[in-house]
Amino acid sequence: MIKLIRTTSDHPDFISLVRLLDADLAKRDGDEHSFYAQYNTIATLKHVVVAYDNSKAVGCGAVKEQAPGVMEVKRMYVLPENRKGGVATLILTELEHWAHELGYKKCVLETGKRQPEAIALYEKNGYRITPNYGQYIGVDNSVCFEKML
Repeated sequence: MIKLIRTTSDHPDFISLVRLLDADLAKRDGDEHSFYAQYNTIATLKHVVVAYDNSKAVGCGAVKEQAPGVMEVKRMYVLPENRKGGVATLILTELEHWAHELGYKKCVLETGKRQPEAIALYEKNGYRITPNYGQYIGVDNSVCFEKML
């Protein structure tokens, strides 16, 4: 059974999972990885969810304020051997509930065209593609989404 905890970015299991995420993204993004990496620091994330399967950390995600009333979903990752079991949806749903509890009305996020699994996850969970926002405007590899809470 999957157990979710709410924590912050200084949690050691979150840090370990993000290292695996960054290694995966470095392969997928190639030369563009350094551009994306600058926007994915975890030093000050206050709203992090870590998923456990029998006390083993298997996935994570976070939200941070992007604008008043808007949370941005960041650092979503599930271990390859735990994918396709609904873990990512559980994490995403918990992040949305947390954002709503804090009074936010919308979640936004950015993912890459080279991450078809992520795109499918967000579409399955009611996110819709929007024009690229912020630092992603004009970035061809980026796909941005939003969902009203």
